[in-house]
Amino acid sequence: EFRVFGATADGDKHCWNHQDFSALPFSSVVADLHCVTKFSMIGAEWGGVLARTVLDLAPPAPDVTHVMVWAEYGFSSNLRLEDFAGERTLFATHKDGDLLTAEHGFPLRLVVPHLYAWKGPKWVRGVEYMTADRRGFWEERGYHNIG
Repeated sequence: EFRVFGATADGDKHCWNHQDFSALPFSSVVADLHCVTKFSMIGAEWGGVLARTVLDLAPPAPDVTHVMVWAEYGFSSNLRLEDFAGERTLFATHKDGDLLTAEHGFPLRLVVPHLYAWKGPKWVRGVEYMTADRRGFWEERGYHNIG
């Protein structure tokens, strides 16, 4: 289940099962992925659901400034709303035309092309809308807050 919760415009939690989320409009983004461990993936084609689609279907309250993207195994990543709402930010279900593998984040991996890879967690389960910033998993361990 993928869920959007926290400071939503209507105060409700919004949920999609895997089948329903996969049925949302599909988009593709060609983007590099850079990891702080000096690994880079150049020119990957990521396919999935734009973050803007999620924002349209489950709008945030007017005072939302940040989101926390929650993933399996305790991972999370905080993002400024403007980064999350970027025109190329994508919940990837595919890489280079193939369904994501578990290693690459199946069922969902957030891709934020203009930020480092730790800002786009693998194994995403949901998004929390926040009215103030809070540090995510890697940020609590000293990684840059914006990335």
